[in-house]
Amino acid sequence: MEKLIISACICGAEVTKEQNPAVPYTVEEIVREAKSAYDAGAALIHLHVRWDDGTPTQDKGRFQECVDAIRKECPDAIIQPSTGGAVGMTDLERLQSTEIVPTPEMATLDCGTCNFGGDEVFTNTNTTIENFAKILKERGIKPELEVFDKGMIDLALRVADKKGLLVHPLHWDFVLGVQMNATIRDLAFMVDSIPAGSTWTATGLGKNAWSIAAATIAMGGHVRVGFEDNLYLEKGVLAKSNGEMVAKAVSLAKILGREIATPAEAREILGLAPLK
Repeated sequence: MEKLIISACICGAEVTKEQNPAVPYTVEEIVREAKSAYDAGAALIHLHVRWDDGTPTQDKGRFQECVDAIRKECPDAIIQPSTGGAVGMTDLERLQSTEIVPTPEMATLDCGTCNFGGDEVFTNTNTTIENFAKILKERGIKPELEVFDKGMIDLALRVADKKGLLVHPLHWDFVLGVQMNATIRDLAFMVDSIPAGSTWTATGLGKNAWSIAAATIAMGGHVRVGFEDNLYLEKGVLAKSNGEMVAKAVSLAKILGREIATPAEAREILGLAPLK
């Protein structure tokens, strides 16, 4: 079984310090959390950014500032900006994160509209998916195809792949527990639904985090952990850092016989060019 890539989603756009005081907002806090995850074994940092008051932003300058600062502490990490942003942002606003220098190696591409609870709807129309895929391809950025249910896999293949906008092998991220349930059956169904040769990462939100992580490791996939998806190390125990959660994923991998991929090994697995 190939080595395990651990992705750390260090802050997201929705969670707050009221929920867990360690959630990072400032540049310094974001760097602290990225470094804690990197030092614990994460090869990839999935990055949202905030203003100092916690407001999510896709501002190009803020992304540039955070990426530059992270790079000083985590020199070979894969830094993957989110193009998801937050509910209510425009397409052009969301794509600012891919305009930084140097051009990111990877970025997310959300493959469908999703209900986020209450009246919040994260909108990704067919046109949005097609446009994002086209722009990422033009910029030489490998998309991580974020899917929240099986229908989004079909939509990505129908809307973008059939038009030649996706370069194989594809890389998927299954985000379970938002729209689709987060059971092992659901995870297996998703894995069986992607094209042969694809790589995949999975994450379970909240209480589903560790069962999905364990199943993913055992099934040969890659794992995403971090404050964006889950604030707890175990039931009733808040994680003190993203590094603590990465360390737990490393422990699970050791129990299940998976070695941890370095950033260089992760680039090879994902089909990215070696870091210059």
